[in-house]
Amino acid sequence: MKLIFERGGTGHGSAILPSCDVPAYSFPESMVRSSPLGLPEVGEAEVSRHYGALENRSFGLNDGAYPLGSCTMKYNPKIGNQLASLRGFADIHPLQDDATVMGCRAVVEKTAEYLREITGMDAIDLHCAAGAHGEFAGLLLFKAWHASRGDSARTKIIVPDSAHGTNPASAAMAGFSVVNVPSGPDGRIDLAALSAAVGPDTAGFMLTNPNTLGLFERDILKITRIVHDAGGLCYYDGANLNAIMGRVRPGDMGFDAVHLNLHKTFATPHGGGGPGAAAVGCKSFLTPFLPGGERSIGRLKAFHGNFLVVVRALAYLMSLGRSGVPEASGRAVLNANYLMNLIAEKFPVAYPGACMHEFVVSLESFKKERGVSALDFAKGMQDLGMHPPTMYFPLVVHEALMFEPTETESKETLDEMAVALTALYDRAVADPEILRNAPTSTPIGRPDEVEAARHPKLKYAP
Repeated sequence: MKLIFERGGTGHGSAILPSCDVPAYSFPESMVRSSPLGLPEVGEAEVSRHYGALENRSFGLNDGAYPLGSCTMKYNPKIGNQLASLRGFADIHPLQDDATVMGCRAVVEKTAEYLREITGMDAIDLHCAAGAHGEFAGLLLFKAWHASRGDSARTKIIVPDSAHGTNPASAAMAGFSVVNVPSGPDGRIDLAALSAAVGPDTAGFMLTNPNTLGLFERDILKITRIVHDAGGLCYYDGANLNAIMGRVRPGDMGFDAVHLNLHKTFATPHGGGGPGAAAVGCKSFLTPFLPGGERSIGRLKAFHGNFLVVVRALAYLMSLGRSGVPEASGRAVLNANYLMNLIAEKFPVAYPGACMHEFVVSLESFKKERGVSALDFAKGMQDLGMHPPTMYFPLVVHEALMFEPTETESKETLDEMAVALTALYDRAVADPEILRNAPTSTPIGRPDEVEAARHPKLKYAP
C-alpha cells in the first residue's frame, strides 16, 4: 500500500476554502519558511481511497469480536460522537469568556458529579489526558500531602507484581522508588508480604481491583487498613472499573485517590493512541492539592484537557442512567465467566474460580507439548476474523492470553467464539505448523517487532 506522500502529484488538490473573514496577518520574514513544507498534493478521490484502504487494513468492533483484555474500551456508541460534534461543543475556544461557554462548564460539572457518586470520592478533576497521566497526578497529590505535613521520609510506592506497567512508571516519574509485593497462590495480594513491605518510608500503595488477573481482592479492607496503619495512602487504578461500577465504590474500599479512564469505561474511541482522558478523584483531605486548588500540584495539561471526551462520557452515563451503570458491569462479569467456562477445558485458566470482567489462560504446558505459543494462537485467531486477546500479560502468568469479552457481546457471539477457539485448539493438536505460520489471510503477517522497536521509521523522507 502506498503512503499518502506517494499518491497524487504536483498541482493535485481539492481544498475550497471560504473567504477570509478577519484581517490578513503577515508574519515577519524571520518566521517564514525558506523551503516548501513537503505536504502531499492529492485530489479528493485519492484522499478518500487512501483512508478507505487504511480502514480496510485495520480491525474494529464493526468487523468482529474484540476480546482484547484490560485497558481498552470497545463500545463507542454513536450518540456520544454526535453530541461531541455539536458546534456548541466542538467549535469553542478555550479563551472564550465564561459567559459564552456555560453549557460546556455544565458538562464538566455534571460529569464530575456523577463520577464522584460512582467512585465515592469527594472531588473530581477532569483535565488529565489519559490513565497514566491520571496516575501521575494522583501520586503528586500523595507527595504534596506528605510534604505538607513535613514527612519527607515517605519515598516508596508499593505495587503488586501483577500491576499494570504504568503503575511503577508513574511512581518513578513522580520521584518515588518502587517496591513490588508478590501475589499469593490464589493470584491476590499476599497480606503477609504487604505487611512486611510497609513502613515509615511508605508513601502509598497502588492497586487495581479487580486486579489484572480479573480477580476481585476479597481482602481489600484489610489491604487498605495495613497501608493506612503504616501512614501510607491508597491509590486506585481505575482500569478495571468496568467490572464493579455502580456496585462497589473505591472510596468505600479505603482508597484515597483514584483515576478513571474515560476512554475505557465511559465510551470514547481510543484506537490509534487517542484521544483519551482521565478523571482524577480524591478524598477531601487531598482536594486542596488538586490542579487549581489552594495548594495546587500545578496544571498538568492546558485548559480543560480533552473536553470532547468528557462530553462523550456524560452522554454515555446519561444514556445508561442509575440502573444501567450496574447492569453494564454485571453483564461484563457474566460474559467473562460464561466464555471462560466454555473454553476452560482446553484453555486452562491461570487461577481457577469465578472471575470478574476478564480472565487469563496459560498455554505454557501446550507450548511445551506441541511447540505452539500464545502468540501462535493469537495469530491463528486473526485468520478466523477475531481480534486477538492481550498476549503475555500479566507477566506473572507464562504464555498468557487475557480475554475480556465486554458487556456488549451477545450470547450467540460468545458461543461462536468458543466454537472457533476450540476448533483452533484441535487444529493445533493435529497440525501445529498451521498456527506457527498464521496469519495467512491478513494484509500483514508477522512483522519484525524487534526491528521495528529498535529502528523505528517515524518520518517520511521524500
